[in-house]
Amino acid sequence: MARNLYFSDQVKSEHELYENIVIESLKIYGQDVYYIPRDLVNEDTIFGDDAESSFNSAYKVEMYIDNIEGFEGEGDLFTRFGVEIRDEATFVVARRRWSQTVSRYDNEITGERPREGDLIYLPLTNKAFQITHVEHEIPFYQIGNVNVYKLRAHLFEYTGEDLDTGVAAIDDIEKDYAYQYVLTLDSDSIATERGQTASMTLSDGVIVTGEVLSYSDSSNLLSLIHVGASDGKYHNFVSGRKITITGRGNTLGGAPIDSDLTVLAVAQENNISQNEQNEFFSSESDDFLDFSEDNPFGDPENN
Repeated sequence: MARNLYFSDQVKSEHELYENIVIESLKIYGQDVYYIPRDLVNEDTIFGDDAESSFNSAYKVEMYIDNIEGFEGEGDLFTRFGVEIRDEATFVVARRRWSQTVSRYDNEITGERPREGDLIYLPLTNKAFQITHVEHEIPFYQIGNVNVYKLRAHLFEYTGEDLDTGVAAIDDIEKDYAYQYVLTLDSDSIATERGQTASMTLSDGVIVTGEVLSYSDSSNLLSLIHVGASDGKYHNFVSGRKITITGRGNTLGGAPIDSDLTVLAVAQENNISQNEQNEFFSSESDDFLDFSEDNPFGDPENN
């Protein structure tokens, strides 16, 4: 049977009609998500990865979730290190809507298409997914062109990345799970707020800096994340020395806000480790595993 004479892949108006129908369908059946581009901080040119990635912006766009029966992947796994959730999803975004997002005046997206490594935050489930593959030829040239991108992604595992997107629900991931240094100060710092920088000069001249996560004026507790040193090595804040709080961006111009603060005590909080279940599994396994055997593969009487 010959093709339908009323549709042609040579007519631009029919291309636009088909594309408009696709976009309208995504707006009806899709979900509002936030696309979060990744900024490379210190790329490893050998392995092609960046362990210190940062995410500094987020853009709302509608996407259709292609998994109609729920998330794919391996699901929930019980491992020796605890419970791992390995959900995967496929998101569909219209090419024209992507181009409109990229052309925004406040856009920080540099790629002509969605990039692997970027994040998609789904408010419906309060989860972030990291893109692993971008398929740009499905469905395969219907009416002569491809109108969508299919983004295959897996559940994002936070490992200390810097999240400053301006969306509270996304930035709270950093607040809840980032490795924190909690400093007890000798006096109150009125102007201290989240996002500023705290620095301390050690006795050997090395400058240790950290991003302010929160400050409690009632207890003079200053919580810092993303701590680093000027020499690139591991250093910690020490008690008995002064720290300086500086602003960020154009609001405060990086000028010192408070430089007469002395650290009385230093503590560390690893919020991610609170969900680990190593000790629980180890104690529970004692009821049915005998670790006193010298040769678990031999006969019991010979051990």
